[in-house]
Amino acid sequence: MTFQIPSYAYTYVKIGYLKMIIMDEPALKKLRSIENFEEFLEFIKPYYPDMKIEAPTVEEVESKLYNIFIKVIGKIMLYSPDDMRHFLRTFLLKYEIYNIKQIIIGTIVGLSKEERKENVNFTVEEYLDNEEFIEKLLELYSLEEIEYFMRKTRYYEVIREGLLYFRNNHEIFVLDAFLDQLYYRNLVYIGHSTSKEERNAINLFVDYAVEVYNLSTIYRGIKNNVDRNLLSQIIINNYLILTPQIIKTLIALENTESFIDNLKYILSSSSKIKDLYHESSFDEDHLNWALESLYIEYFFTKVSLQIGDIEYITIYKILELLIMKEKEIKFDILPKAVQLIDKKFELLRNKEI
Repeated sequence: MTFQIPSYAYTYVKIGYLKMIIMDEPALKKLRSIENFEEFLEFIKPYYPDMKIEAPTVEEVESKLYNIFIKVIGKIMLYSPDDMRHFLRTFLLKYEIYNIKQIIIGTIVGLSKEERKENVNFTVEEYLDNEEFIEKLLELYSLEEIEYFMRKTRYYEVIREGLLYFRNNHEIFVLDAFLDQLYYRNLVYIGHSTSKEERNAINLFVDYAVEVYNLSTIYRGIKNNVDRNLLSQIIINNYLILTPQIIKTLIALENTESFIDNLKYILSSSSKIKDLYHESSFDEDHLNWALESLYIEYFFTKVSLQIGDIEYITIYKILELLIMKEKEIKFDILPKAVQLIDKKFELLRNKEI
């Protein structure tokens, strides 16, 4: 794709609409009160333009939401200077990794090419100029072919190690974690290589995202009884609230109950984050939500104090969109869609009876 190279002043003007597509608290409160799926779709349309649902399924809703979100990011890329564009391309890498995961899982369970293709988001591949890569990957029907195909890509080593673990243990966790680790390593690298204008806000974003990844991965690793030496290799050496010693201590814990108890103590004792921490939010069923919410609040508490010029304001607005729209989709819209779709089909079943 060919782009002009604009300034942040130009970017600021072109992305002025971003605030309008983030749901504020009154909108989220209204969303939570909706009891009808059709009303739900109508309500979210202003925040997700051109949202058209062909089938009332959670998978369809999720696919359309993220597709619209990715298109918004693509528009921001079009209007952004080089450093921000590189950062956004790296951010989008997580969605390509999701595509790869879906293709590999589909291969493991024996799905056809058409079935696997349904789970792929091609919009992100368009923005990353990788449509041909994904199309070729979809043509493969064995893990051995996939591993060989990946040998000249950035994914080869993590795919090789992850598939080796899967073959020996019949567990997909390590492959999943290695691919996620690759994404966050790229995020750390691009954060450190941005110019001065971007660095402070972007690095804070990267630092909190990596720490949530580290904590979630340790928890999942303990839950899946992953060898602790292997688990330590999946963690990224990048820290915000925690320290290398704290991470080492958490990895060594024997069970998830001990992990949760230790994490609660660490966060409630941290001078950086204890004022934002609420113990009632932390339980094993909602750990990732609690971590993301806590670190997002920390991010906005810190970064909002630094706004001072057009470059920084523009970067802030872009990061705000990335954070709040993902949170909105994962924590509010999709859970509501699940509730209303289940209710819709329950009513249909009752009518049939």
